[in-house]
Amino acid sequence: MSESWGATSEGSVERHTLSNSSGVRVRILTYGGILQSIEVPGRDGEVANVVLGFSSLQEYVDNPGPYFGALIGRYANRIARGQFELDGAMWQVPVNNGPNSLHGGATGFDKRIWSAAPTADGLVLTHVSPDGDQGYPGTLTATVTYTLTDDGLRLHYRATTDAPTVVNLTNHSYFNLAGEGSGSIYDHVLQLNAAAYTPVDATAIPTGEIAPVDGTPMDFRTPTPIGERIRAGEEQLLISGGYDHNWVLDDPGAGLRLAARVVDPGSGRTLEVHTTEPGVQFYSGNFLDGTFAGTSGRAYRQGDGFALETQHFPDSPNRDTFPSTVLRPGETYESTTVLKFGLV
Repeated sequence: MSESWGATSEGSVERHTLSNSSGVRVRILTYGGILQSIEVPGRDGEVANVVLGFSSLQEYVDNPGPYFGALIGRYANRIARGQFELDGAMWQVPVNNGPNSLHGGATGFDKRIWSAAPTADGLVLTHVSPDGDQGYPGTLTATVTYTLTDDGLRLHYRATTDAPTVVNLTNHSYFNLAGEGSGSIYDHVLQLNAAAYTPVDATAIPTGEIAPVDGTPMDFRTPTPIGERIRAGEEQLLISGGYDHNWVLDDPGAGLRLAARVVDPGSGRTLEVHTTEPGVQFYSGNFLDGTFAGTSGRAYRQGDGFALETQHFPDSPNRDTFPSTVLRPGETYESTTVLKFGLV
């Protein structure tokens, strides 16, 4: 089902609704490809929207900073100083996060209106980013296919270019399995299938080290409440005000595999994140500060949602030791992430 959902200066916006036999209903906006809501039954049968977001298009336009539910590109996460070298040429992209570039620049894919083509069980979104868009080289044609099956919500990313460029696409949904607006997610129990992570400097740029999680608050290899060690005073947590780091997933090159599992003990809802990507950025909602209210009408405060952004590593264009994010003409960028909801 599709419906008109307002307009921006770029044009009209649609909202598309998908549903499955498991009682999951997903609403997707053509503005930013935003996952506006994901409604999931709990243990008691009560349905709740488990992603943070807004009730109107204007709220998304006026409050872009959290990137609620949005598709992120051309480059998800950070690039140091907004600069990178490619084939001997230096490229400058917008600096919009301290000294660095974040999530594709000031006008990234999250603020564009994507063209939509409904399918039998999903939605194909397409955006053409012209050569020089936000300083990036090459015309990039990106498609993201949302498919809702009884097994979960599948996000398949695809991109091609007519000149060498860098690309790193993801979705920036914030989850609260107890229901958005219900309060803190610190009691949610998280497991990450990652034995290492990429530590960051004071500006949240990776140092280049791939460090073991063993013996640190970054170790989620066994299920652990998100808030159990978040105030440990460890340097990496102090830099980000909590968790906002890239984990290096186990079994690189193994294709689609389980990256993370989260359980809300209260509602019994579970989320599994499966991905083909080498990394996942776990963010504990550190910068939510109560300055706006979400879909429920309740203010979002620190720790009221978490993100699991499947991705290549931050600042990869400047790190030869990280998996490459370079895309060349004749090549196809492809990536798949599946969100599976369940109950315990």
